[in-house]
Amino acid sequence: MAQNEALYAKTLVWFRRDLRTHDHAAFYHALKSGYAVYCAFVFDTEILEQLPRRADRRVEFIWHSVRELARALRQYGGDLQVLHGRARDEIPKLAARLGVQAVYANRDYEPLARERDAEVAGALAECGVTFQTCKDQVIFEGGEVLTQSGKPFSVFTPYKNAWLSKLDDPCFQPYPTENYFNRLAQSDAPAMPSLPALGFETTDLKELKFDTGMEGASKLLRSFELRVDDYAATRDFPELAGTSRLSLHLRFGTVSIRKLVALARARSSRGAEVWLSELIWREFYFAILLHHPRVAKSAFRPEYNALEFENREDCFAAWREGRTGYPLVDAAMHQINQTGYMHNRLRMVTASFLVKDLGIDWRWGEEYFAANLNDFDLAANNGGWQWASSTGCDAQPYFRIFNPVTQSERFDPEGRFIRSFLPQLAGVPNRFIHAPWKMGPDDEQKTGCVVGRDYPAPIVDHALARIKTLERYGKAKRRPA
Repeated sequence: MAQNEALYAKTLVWFRRDLRTHDHAAFYHALKSGYAVYCAFVFDTEILEQLPRRADRRVEFIWHSVRELARALRQYGGDLQVLHGRARDEIPKLAARLGVQAVYANRDYEPLARERDAEVAGALAECGVTFQTCKDQVIFEGGEVLTQSGKPFSVFTPYKNAWLSKLDDPCFQPYPTENYFNRLAQSDAPAMPSLPALGFETTDLKELKFDTGMEGASKLLRSFELRVDDYAATRDFPELAGTSRLSLHLRFGTVSIRKLVALARARSSRGAEVWLSELIWREFYFAILLHHPRVAKSAFRPEYNALEFENREDCFAAWREGRTGYPLVDAAMHQINQTGYMHNRLRMVTASFLVKDLGIDWRWGEEYFAANLNDFDLAANNGGWQWASSTGCDAQPYFRIFNPVTQSERFDPEGRFIRSFLPQLAGVPNRFIHAPWKMGPDDEQKTGCVVGRDYPAPIVDHALARIKTLERYGKAKRRPA
């Protein structure tokens, strides 16, 4: 936004994946430039109708967060128009009804969102309404971190170094929206639609203790502040509270990226440094998707579009349902199926196993995660799957193949995480918990767990699968372009 902003009699803020009143770029600029500022959120049917289930935790999370946002806006003197329909239709109609001169929104970098916003901008322009978009969900947009020759980065470490070299204190200063709340206006907003009115059902979100909204984000952030210095040492162990668990809040903007970067920069620990690196990974994947939208459907490295996957439906079903015979993989799949969450280390392990042990197209797994992860984000999910499958922008060669047993031994050494999701293995001693098939008949009887009856035998031999994977990738790499 320009420093000397235009002044409008009326403006409208379109809240999207930024469900908060504080440190909000578009909200701030609208408040500064408008004498009467209205607010809206749209439950977009174009998105909702694509969801496979009517009981979707993400929709319920958004619903609770929007309700909290509406309460906060009323407290500050405004209100929130909560609409249900096609956003590309509803926003221009609302702008016309309210008689605003400008609509403000934070930029979204996903291909479909960019196409939607272009259509909204065109419809608003026909009515003489300005559409102002702001940078908010990232510190640096894709075009702001480039190589010395002005091209996008395709490898993370050089991108990270360039990102850090640009970072200074003003980059993560919060937008002081609270200084302008007196400009909020009320629009006789109707009652917010209930979940059933939107066509969705209540889920187990509360039972699983997923805190929603700005209050939930603040609670998690306060907890993580006490642990951030230990992040590097604990983040890879799924049974520990080593991660921030803020990804869901970052996805829907109930916390700002600037606040998280400010926390990381305020600490001098190794933990804070590693956590900041993870936040930079997020922006790297945003940049990749922005500059290379083709990655949403195909490999970043075109030569790997020629990979000849086996794509056995029975193996994919076993992976989905957590019955591969590899305890860490199976426990992780039960975690996502039961809670909609999966620890980041386990996302890498399960993805590697699907692609490189079972020989299944990474896009199958990416789609499954997209449907089941509460914190699903297209850029991060796609980037993670392409990283695990070695088809993406990664300096490491394709022969990086995770061993599911050694990963289990290293990151769940006593099998606590495994047992929490696979109770049939509760009595299996530590020396067998990572590879139960190594038990003899006497051990099976003692533990009450017979492999092949109470718990599956391995669906594949990892050593043999590794050889096949190396052959598969080598063949694709040798194939003439």
